[in-house]
Amino acid sequence: MDTKGRVSIPASFRRVLEASDSNWQPGDNPELVIVYGDHRRKYLECYTMEAIDEVDAKIDALPRGSMQRRMLQRMFHGQSFPTNVDETGRLVLPAKLRNKIDLENEAFFIAAGDTFQIWKPETYEAEELATTEEWLDDLPEDFDPMQYLDGIGDG
Repeated sequence: MDTKGRVSIPASFRRVLEASDSNWQPGDNPELVIVYGDHRRKYLECYTMEAIDEVDAKIDALPRGSMQRRMLQRMFHGQSFPTNVDETGRLVLPAKLRNKIDLENEAFFIAAGDTFQIWKPETYEAEELATTEEWLDDLPEDFDPMQYLDGIGDG
């Protein structure tokens, strides 16, 4: 990350953003929405336009005036930042978002289908890798997590 808060988005992520933005044309900068969430969230989640539209449709399907709908609207509308990738393939992260996750020099990206997350590398290692190790430690020694892809296994 440079001093202006710009981070380079991996090319493969940019292609997903382009393909999922119905307004995108070659030469344009694809749009996305960064959800920074509440005080517990220690990463930024970047949604493709298709993915955020899907979330919005599910929120809109909830009963009007319900607590669930109001809370999800706040989390996805009130705690998000619509933006786009610049012409050099970078994303400008405002100071508010960088400060939220204590991002300084380096950003760690992790893909999750039609979203990707941006973490401070040290936070990711301390929290997410520890969670993964705990999860694996609870499984039998000979268990292969790839079994979940075939619908085998539970937990």
